[in-house]
Amino acid sequence: MSGSSPILRLAVPAPLRRLFDYLPPAGVETALLRPGVRLRVPFGKSHRIGVLVALTDRSALEPAALKPALELLDTVPLLPPDLIRLLTWAADYYRHPVGEAFATALPVLLRQGRPLPRRRWLRITREGLSLEAGEPARAPRQRELLQRLREGPEGLPLPAPLRDAGRALVARGWAEETEIPPTAAPPTARHGLPDLEPQQVAALAALREEEGHFGISLLFGVTGSGKTEVYLRRMAEVLEAGHQVLVLVPEIGLTPQLLRRLRRRLGVPMAVLHSGLADGERLRAWSDAASGHARLVVGTRSALFTPLPELGLVILDEEHDPSFKQQEGFRYSARDLALVRARERDVPVILGSATPSMESLHHAFGGRWRLVRLDRRAGGACPPAIRLLDVRGLPLREGLSEPLLTLAERHLEEGGQVLFFLNRRGYAPVLLCHACGWHARCHRCDARLTLHRTEGRLRCHHCGHAQPVPKLCPACGGGDLLSLGAGTERLEAALETRFPGVPRVRIDRDSTRRRESLERALEAIRSGEARLLVGTQMVAKGHHFPDVSLVAVVDADQGLFSADFRGPERMAQTILQVAGRAGRAQRPGEVVIQTHHPEHPLMRLLQAGDYAAFARQALEEREEAGLPPFGHLVLLRAEATREEPAKNFLQRVSGLAREMSIGEVEVLGPVPAPMARRRGRHRFQLLLQAGRRSSLQRMLGALLPRVEQLPEARRVRWSVDVDPQEMF
Repeated sequence: MSGSSPILRLAVPAPLRRLFDYLPPAGVETALLRPGVRLRVPFGKSHRIGVLVALTDRSALEPAALKPALELLDTVPLLPPDLIRLLTWAADYYRHPVGEAFATALPVLLRQGRPLPRRRWLRITREGLSLEAGEPARAPRQRELLQRLREGPEGLPLPAPLRDAGRALVARGWAEETEIPPTAAPPTARHGLPDLEPQQVAALAALREEEGHFGISLLFGVTGSGKTEVYLRRMAEVLEAGHQVLVLVPEIGLTPQLLRRLRRRLGVPMAVLHSGLADGERLRAWSDAASGHARLVVGTRSALFTPLPELGLVILDEEHDPSFKQQEGFRYSARDLALVRARERDVPVILGSATPSMESLHHAFGGRWRLVRLDRRAGGACPPAIRLLDVRGLPLREGLSEPLLTLAERHLEEGGQVLFFLNRRGYAPVLLCHACGWHARCHRCDARLTLHRTEGRLRCHHCGHAQPVPKLCPACGGGDLLSLGAGTERLEAALETRFPGVPRVRIDRDSTRRRESLERALEAIRSGEARLLVGTQMVAKGHHFPDVSLVAVVDADQGLFSADFRGPERMAQTILQVAGRAGRAQRPGEVVIQTHHPEHPLMRLLQAGDYAAFARQALEEREEAGLPPFGHLVLLRAEATREEPAKNFLQRVSGLAREMSIGEVEVLGPVPAPMARRRGRHRFQLLLQAGRRSSLQRMLGALLPRVEQLPEARRVRWSVDVDPQEMF
C-alpha cells in the first residue's frame, strides 16, 4: 500500500522474527518520528513499548489492518543509527526475534515506558568548603558525602545510597543541586606513574598503530605481565583525545578493586553497568553514557549495547571468558558483536587475556588480527614453578594429600599465603546411604543434590531446588548417611582442622552472596589478614595477591574427559589463570596440581605453563575434526514436560533440514542433551555443522520459517543457538 502518512516499522518485544507496521499516533508531527524513538502501540489485547526502526510508504498489510500507535514517548531518539544497525544485524545473525533483541539494549525502566531521568548533580557551596574535615561529627553519611564533594568541587551525580544525605546538606546550605553536569576532569597527569617495562612499551606502540580506525589487536599476556597497565595507558590517550572508552569485563571480574583503580588513574566521569544494579541505578548510568557525560563505560556483556556518541576504543578483558556469551533468550556473543560494533564505528578493539580462546588465537596466529605478546612478568617477578603431584595410591583427607599439606605448612611458616583452588562449591557433591545405596537426587534434574552442611540443606546447582538434609535414609530408614567428595565448604573445614588458628577466607558464590562480602574477603587477602585462601573460579583471574606463594589445585582431573570438545580448553584456561595468582611480587611462587593422570599430554603442557603450545595442539585437533574455529555450529534445543514432544519436534526439524541439503551442512541428531532433564523438563538437541557460516545462515533462513509453522512447535519450548559455547 502507499499513502500520505508514513508507515512506522517497529521492533516490538514479541516471540516473532519480524518487525511490525503501524500508523503514526494522532496529532504527532512526522518530523518527530525518527528511528530510535519509543512508541506505545496496541498489541493483541494489551499494549507494548516498541522502538521505531524505519519509516516506509509500503506495507504487506491492507490499509484497514494497520493500527495507529498510541503514544510517542521520546522527543529525541534513544538509540542511534549505529546501534539500530547492530541490533538488526545481530537479530538476523542469531535468528532471534528482533523486538526482543532491541529490548535487550534498553534498561528495564525504559522498556516499561518510563522517561529518561532528569539527572541532578550536587555541588559543594562556600559554606560547605569552610567546614572542618570531621564535620558534621554525628552524621557519617553527610560527612562522607561532603568529603567526596571537596575532592570534586565541580560536582558529582548523587549516588542512591547518599540521596538522603545530599538532601540534608542542601537543607543546611552546605551543598546545592544543579542540572548542569560537572566538567569532565582530564586524566591523571602522567608523572608518578609506574615505569613501563620494554615489552609493555612495545605493546603500547603496537596498539597505537590501530589508532583512529578499525582494527583488532589480541593482547596475549601471561598472568602478572602488566596487561592492565597497558590498558590504562591506552585508555588515557584515547580519553585525552576527547573520545569515550568502552570496557567489557566478565561478571566475575567486575570488582570494586578494578573500578577504584580506573577512577584513580583516569579521573573522568564513569558509568558502570552490570546485573547487580538496581533498575534506577542502571538507567542513570545508561543515560550518562548516552549523553556523552560518562567518558568511560565499564560493564558486563549487555553494556555493549549502550549508546556512546563519541566512542573511540573498545576493550574486552578476559576475552576468553564464556560469560561473554548469553546463554538464555537472545543468545548473542558480546565478544563477537563488539567487533561488529567497532567496525561499524571505525574504532579499534583490544582483546586481552592470558589464556585466549582458540578462535581468537586462530585469527591472531593466521595474521588476520594483530598479535601483541607480553610473555614476561612485570617488575622482575618470576613465573611460578608448576609441578604435578601424582596422588594415585596416596591417602586423601577431604581431597587433600599429605605431601600437599606438608608443603602448605612450609609456605605458611615462611610467611606466604596459600590458595587452595577447587571449582566445586558446597560441602560434598553426594549424599549416600551406606546401607542401601540410595543417594540424594534432584526431582527436577538429572543431577545429584549437593550437601551444604553449614546451612543444613541439600541444593541443586542447576535449578536451585533446596531441601533439608534427611536424618534417616528416605529409602530404607537407615541412619548411616555418608557425604562423598569434597567442595569448598568441606575443604575449608579440613584446613581449619589441620591449621587451627590460621586465619582463612573462602570465596565462592555461597560465601559472597551479601553485598560487599566479596570485597571484604579480597581486602582480607590483600592486607595479609587471611593466610589460607579457598576458592572456586571466582579467584582464578583478575586479582592481584602479592603474598600468595603457593597455589594448590586440589582436583585437576575434572576437565580431562569432558563430553564437550571445549572441556580441555576451559580446564587449561582455569588452571593457568589460577596458577597465575602465585608469585606475582618478589616472593617466588609455586603451583602444585594434584592429579591421578600425571602422564596425560594436557597435564604435561600445563606443567610447562606453555599455553601457546597447548593452543597450537588443540587447534590441530579441531582442524582435523572440523570443529570451531575451522567449522561452525548451530544448536537447536527443545524441551517439554514429557520426553516425546521435544524429541518428536526435533525429529521433524531434522527431517526438514535433511530435505533441504543446503551446501555442506551436516545434520546431527536429535539426541538427548547431556543433562537430559533439567528444571522438570526433558531436553533434546539437534546440531547443524558446516565449514562455512554462510551455509548455516542459508539453511537457517530457509528452515526456520517452516519450523515455526510446525504444529509440534507450539507444544515445546525451542531455541536456536548460533555459535554455541556450551553444548549441554
